[in-house]
Amino acid sequence: MKLAGKIVLITGASSGIGEATAYAFAAEGARLLLAARRKDKVDAVGEQCLQKGAQGVHTIALDVRDQGAVAASVESFPQDWAAVEVLVNNAGLSRGLDKVYQGKIDDWDEMIDTNVKGLLYVTRAVVPGMVERGAGHVVNLGSTAGELTYPNGAVYCASKAAEKAINDGLRQDLLGTPVRVTSVDPGMVETDFSKVRFRGDDARAAKVYQGLTPLSPADVADAIVWAVTRPAHVNIARVLMTPVAQANSLLFHRVETGTAGNTR
Repeated sequence: MKLAGKIVLITGASSGIGEATAYAFAAEGARLLLAARRKDKVDAVGEQCLQKGAQGVHTIALDVRDQGAVAASVESFPQDWAAVEVLVNNAGLSRGLDKVYQGKIDDWDEMIDTNVKGLLYVTRAVVPGMVERGAGHVVNLGSTAGELTYPNGAVYCASKAAEKAINDGLRQDLLGTPVRVTSVDPGMVETDFSKVRFRGDDARAAKVYQGLTPLSPADVADAIVWAVTRPAHVNIARVLMTPVAQANSLLFHRVETGTAGNTR
């Protein structure tokens, strides 16, 4: 599949994996719909995308937790932007690193509302058009955390296990249509993920990546573009990817300590 001129919608596009994915699709000449809560940040990413080869960019201030805003945003796409051909459900986050019985309810709500309900809201708004047009590809961002729960991360891990189930269920529900569905499940990726989890504690966030070489956002973006550009009859159901120094969400090899840490 060639991506030049294709309309690609990416949520959470203002930083990290979403930003890198926007640049990767821009380099392929795609037309980009970039959505994020931080309009100034996503506008800056959009400008970079134009410089990197995107045929056009339309940015959207959007919090995927707001179902009404999601539906209204999709319905308000300009007519020549409405036929979304690739959806990348990237918006997601983790909050805290707490035992379940000590967890903060607000943190739980934010993770579940973003990682699970937000993914559903965007999918519900976009995929019917793909089915009607007989073309499309949905890429959902999962995690190794959805495969193996780690201590103090149960709710985040549960949200990514839900993503895995939704991804597989959507692929089953679309059987008989040409629409493809892929989950890209990275392990440790060096982004602002840990800073968000620890609410801006840079020192604590930096320790997550000490002693090993994590994946970069560009590594994940490369896998997303690869999955989308397979021949039309090929569906990549799932890409599970980790740095060489990571075996799963619990096992890491660190040069200094050789001990485990948390993962995306």
